[in-house]
Amino acid sequence: MPEPQYDDGGAIASTGAGGATDLAMSEAETLEKTPGGPQGAGPSGKPRSLWSDAWRDLRRNPVFIISALVILFLVVISIWPSLIASGNPLQCDLAKAQEGSQPGHPFGFNGQGCDVYTRTVYGARASVTVGVCATLGVALIGSVLGGLAGFFGGASDAILSRVTDIFFGIPVVLGGLVLLSVVTSTTVWPVVGFMVLLGWPQLSRIARGSVITARQNDYVQAARALGASNARMLLRHIAPNAVAPVIVVATIALGTYISLEATLSFLGVGLKPPTVSWGIDISSASPYIRNAPHMLLWPAGALAITVLAFIMLGDAVRDALDPKLR
Repeated sequence: MPEPQYDDGGAIASTGAGGATDLAMSEAETLEKTPGGPQGAGPSGKPRSLWSDAWRDLRRNPVFIISALVILFLVVISIWPSLIASGNPLQCDLAKAQEGSQPGHPFGFNGQGCDVYTRTVYGARASVTVGVCATLGVALIGSVLGGLAGFFGGASDAILSRVTDIFFGIPVVLGGLVLLSVVTSTTVWPVVGFMVLLGWPQLSRIARGSVITARQNDYVQAARALGASNARMLLRHIAPNAVAPVIVVATIALGTYISLEATLSFLGVGLKPPTVSWGIDISSASPYIRNAPHMLLWPAGALAITVLAFIMLGDAVRDALDPKLR
């Protein structure tokens, strides 16, 4: 058997099975000591979680950054609209009705002589409030009911499936015309309640499927074999691994709820004056689209940008949380 040869530093250069084995072990030790660690490990050598990987991908995604900045801007002006609009959205001057852009009034005036710029800025509050509150309500009710039905199965799962089928058979716009036509309140809460009532079945079905998939994993079966309670398995082991699809669908649905509010307000059954809403302004401006298109352009453009921002955010989150796209 040939003797191993050493270089000046004393390391094994080559020759023989023993030298190759030592060299392989040396390379493995070097990889383990590398700051990045093996693939899939963080700086400390611990495996990265789905959420840390998703956040890393989102920070590098320009679509997520742009949409998040737009949404942040909308949230800020929804809370403090006076930061960029000093006027009163309900203060009107009929002498300036349908007039175009003027100094201090860049978007012109609507059919009642109200400043279109001020109403466009203040209209973000109602639309964002409806979208966020409806999404939170739908996500809470749908994920709880769907998660419990998927975890326990049996009669509760069968009943929930039949109830969701009934709700899926109700046309959303037609249901809004029927249910909201008898409401006289000018607040956003009837519209939010209607969206939660018809929106939770979609999230419950998503949550149910995610919980059923997560329930069959080995770590859940191991926890069950070790005597873990149902509450511990559901909250500690299943929910964190089943919530990703719910977050993705809820983020995309938020933009849909904002457009639904504008549609119902346009039809006269959603938000009602004196509430300032993009849907109300679009409805009042539609008869004058030929003579004064600026009345329709700005609130419709703000609505389109808002819905697009939430849909783009949802797409970016979906791509980051989907392991199949890695």
